[in-house]
Amino acid sequence: MMGQSKKVALVTGAARGIGRATVERFLEDNWRVALLDIDGKTLSLTETALGNTGKIMTVTCDVAEPGQVQDGIDQIVARFGRIDALVNNAGTAVFKPLLDTEFEEWRRVLDVNLSGPFICSQACAPVMMQNGGGSIVNITSISGLRASTLRVAYGTSKAGLMHLTKQQAAELGEVGIRVNGVSPGPVDTAMAKAVHSKEIRADYHDAIPLNRYGLEREIADAVCFLCSERASYITGQILAVDGGFDAVGIGLPTLRNEP
Repeated sequence: MMGQSKKVALVTGAARGIGRATVERFLEDNWRVALLDIDGKTLSLTETALGNTGKIMTVTCDVAEPGQVQDGIDQIVARFGRIDALVNNAGTAVFKPLLDTEFEEWRRVLDVNLSGPFICSQACAPVMMQNGGGSIVNITSISGLRASTLRVAYGTSKAGLMHLTKQQAAELGEVGIRVNGVSPGPVDTAMAKAVHSKEIRADYHDAIPLNRYGLEREIADAVCFLCSERASYITGQILAVDGGFDAVGIGLPTLRNEP
């Protein structure tokens, strides 16, 4: 079996946030990593920040475009010779009321968040099979587990991605490919800091048993665990990394205020 240092991970949406944190976590475990993102400028800045160690490469690509994805996979295989893990992290969102969401906005969110993982997985699976299998981790969301306002396209796309994860696990297991999902709760990403008001943050704290936002690193730890040999008998699962948000209903503020 190839040593850990020979393994290759592909992370989509890798230029920032959870994607970048996941890249950094793989590098700590001595993986080689391909970073794929539609934002070439930020991707280049991330590549520079990570340093020219010979263990990374970048590909500018729209995951919703099959031709671009296949070209990117071909570049990665030409450079590294294999792909052992795929992290489908690239995503987009539109925060609008249901009746104000335009069809083109709806379509773009589903194209990136649901069709993107389908396309990337279809392109990577044959490469993984050449080396006996691998691991796919789809980044879903608590918005796919629990409905909330202003997320009709985003939440629906993530719920669909959860079922796609199970479909992929059912069909790819026999060729040695494990497929799981990670559903982050509220995470202190740059986007969350920009769009979550003080009131929204307080609302989340009121609903989370651990009473805080998660860290990008905490999501990355879960992803890298599922891609490792330590998770060799885990497939078809959706792991909520959410501080307990999905586990509870109402009443936490009252409980905390009781003497």
